[in-house]
Amino acid sequence: MVFRVLLAALLVAVAIPAKALVSIDVTEGQVRPLPIALPAFETAQGVEPRMGLDIAQVIEGNLIGSGLFRAVDRAAFINAVLGTANVPRFPDWRAIGAEAVVSGQVVREGGNRLRVEFRLWDPLQEAQVVGRQFFTEPQNWRRVAHIISDAIYERLTGEKGYFDTRVVFVSETGPKNARVKRLAIMDQDGANLKYLTDGRSLVLTPRFSPAGQTITYMSYEGNQPQVFVLNVETGQRQVLGNFDNMSFAPRFSPDGRRVVMSLQEGANANIFDMDLGSRQLRRLTQTSAIDTAPSYSPDGRQIVFESDRGGSQQLYVMSASGGQATRISFGNGRYSTPVWSPRGDLIAFTKQSGGRFSIGVMAPDGSGERLLTTGFHNEGPTFAPNGRVIAFFRESGGASGGANLYSVDITGRNERRLSTPTMASDPAWSPTRP
Repeated sequence: MVFRVLLAALLVAVAIPAKALVSIDVTEGQVRPLPIALPAFETAQGVEPRMGLDIAQVIEGNLIGSGLFRAVDRAAFINAVLGTANVPRFPDWRAIGAEAVVSGQVVREGGNRLRVEFRLWDPLQEAQVVGRQFFTEPQNWRRVAHIISDAIYERLTGEKGYFDTRVVFVSETGPKNARVKRLAIMDQDGANLKYLTDGRSLVLTPRFSPAGQTITYMSYEGNQPQVFVLNVETGQRQVLGNFDNMSFAPRFSPDGRRVVMSLQEGANANIFDMDLGSRQLRRLTQTSAIDTAPSYSPDGRQIVFESDRGGSQQLYVMSASGGQATRISFGNGRYSTPVWSPRGDLIAFTKQSGGRFSIGVMAPDGSGERLLTTGFHNEGPTFAPNGRVIAFFRESGGASGGANLYSVDITGRNERRLSTPTMASDPAWSPTRP
């Protein structure tokens, strides 16, 4: 189903000048979480009263989960419900330490739709920071809460939000030696889980298209490795191509017109791309090594990939049309699963060294390598669309061990587990939804 959320004009009020209230040091990971108060939204007649609190709690969960905000205890609120009709009593909010306050209202309009308004206030300057209203169907209230979260995050940090997004992943069930793996998709906070495949065939490496409604993935349907393209809204899918050799790690180009992948040839593998319009396949690497896990730069001009052409598993960058590749990883250990940040400033990777697996980032020229988190088996980084947060999966050891999803800030702060009903691996973060 296609969700419809309409943004109305900014609510009229005095607004403070644009200025980020949360200060972030990307290299050191130092941040003082901003205390924010999120009372329940006021609900008008005809709206389920619980919805006002539910919306506020979803916004709170998003902001607190980012690690950049701290929720002011609701037990300290003088007003447990705060609408948009009046200016808040700022001394009341300053008294409990709130440096930002969100007020809101939910009204039922004609045609069975909702109008959801919010205003963000600065109690210290006693002024409105931003205010907006949205129109949507009642069942889409949660998505409106994500959009409001993005607006608050952007206004207070100066960076784009990432809450109105989804994560596709491989859901894993069953014993370790006979895992059933299905494609699943959920909102970034774990809500609205939906299974996309039935588990009868092994699936791997799902990746979103730039539009966010289509994914490409590998499937061993009929015991034959194939690359599929699937529309997550309609469920329609098609085989990208029938390849004589095994295929790995398909990924869309930034314009959505091509898919790049690795095809195995005997003991070796090379990188190819396919034009989705003509279905023409083009070979990009010409080596007797294993070249795999390609990822485009956000401008589509370059590709980063992993290769053992130099004797060990390392990262290389080449033109998107192929040709000479430049090695960019030189630390101790093996590097794999590279992915380019949507901002273009970083490449995330998995590094194996000393029997441990780390998720790290480096600049596209290989400089500034930083390891963000280390564990028994961490793998498969994927960037949020604002380039600030990375999701990955962590495998636990032992006979009963399994994989779970985690996220971490690019500073190495705020590592947390992402909620899934089953074991989960191979995450891919969607673009912000249109």
